[in-house]
Formats: sequence, C-alpha cells, structure tokens
Amino acid sequence: MRPSPLRMAFTLIEPGPVVLVTTRDGERNNIMTISWTMVVDFTPRFAITTGAWNYSFRALKRTRECVIAIPTADQLDEVVGIGTCSGADTDKFAKFGLTPMPGKLVAAPLIRECLANIECRVIDIVRKHDIVVLEGIAAHVAASPRERRTLHAVGDGTFVVDGRKLDRRRQMAAKVPAGARSCALRPPQVSCPTPGPRPFERGPSP
Repeated sequence: MRPSPLRMAFTLIEPGPVVLVTTRDGERNNIMTISWTMVVDFTPRFAITTGAWNYSFRALKRTRECVIAIPTADQLDEVVGIGTCSGADTDKFAKFGLTPMPGKLVAAPLIRECLANIECRVIDIVRKHDIVVLEGIAAHVAASPRERRTLHAVGDGTFVVDGRKLDRRRQMAAKVPAGARSCALRPPQVSCPTPGPRPFERGPSP
C-alpha cells in the first residue's frame, strides 16, 4: 500500500445515497442537498450533517420537521445545482423544475420527481458535531420510476452510481429486521413486492 493524505480519508468511506432535504418556513419551501447521511435505527431513525451554513437549517431548527427525498442518477445535475445555490435568493423548486407535493404529517413538501420521500421529525440536534437526528414518520415511494439507481458522493466533486445488486438475503436472514424478513427468506429469483403509491405511515413519537 502507499500513503494517502489524511485530509482526503473521508473520501474513502463517503456514505450515501445523496439526498435532498426539504423544509417549509411559513410560506416558503426550500431544498438542500445532503451527502452525509446515515441510518441510526430500524424504527426508522436517520442522521444528517448540516448546520447554520445551510439556509434551510433555520427552518429545520424552528419547525423541527423535514422531508428526505431520494433522487436518482438521472437527476445529478439538479442535485448539484440545488447544492450550489442558496434558498435565501432562489426558489429551487422553480429553478430546477421540481414539483412540491403535500405530505401527510409534516408541512415540508415531498418532491414528486424523486424515487422516494420520507417525512421526518427532528428528535435531536447534536450541536458539537452538527448532526441532526430524525425520526421517519411516513414514507412514500414512486409507483413506477423510470430510474432506480441512486447517487453516492465521493466528496471530491465526483459521484458513483449504484451498480449490480448482489443477493445474500438467505444468509443474512438472521440479521434482517422483522419487517423485511419475509423478503430475506424468499428464493433469490423471487423479487420482494415493490411498495405502491400508498404511503407507509408511522404514528408520531410520544
């Protein structure tokens, strides 16, 4: 092996996929691109890294809610464009030709053109590390998407697209959460049912 600059180590384990996070502050919708995301719990809970440098953060902190929208590979230019302009002076839905849709439980809009949307409430903000912890309370998936591959940011201005799916559901059955276990136990040639346009909802936390 050869030495690698430590300052570039984050590019070796960049998470994914890149997501779009929508907020609504009063009468204004906004979108920000977030590439640092993670799943925290099966319940489901998620974490994103953001802070005051993002215009949307003020609305996120004030309203304590947002939508995580998952774009696909053919939306790369929109994803980059959204992440390189500010909602302070730009209507990003209009500029990038995206369609806001009402959510079921939050005021922040879904994005019609995205593969999936997860309505979330903020349950914690870890200020020391600029981490926002979110609880998913409703999920929506596209009924018949033209593209399913998602984007993963390397961190140096390049992106990787999802490739071939490798099936190890049978071997992983003991580690798969109960809600997905029936899919894990199916023969590899049998696909798990794809959720339709109806949302999967979860009641608000206490």
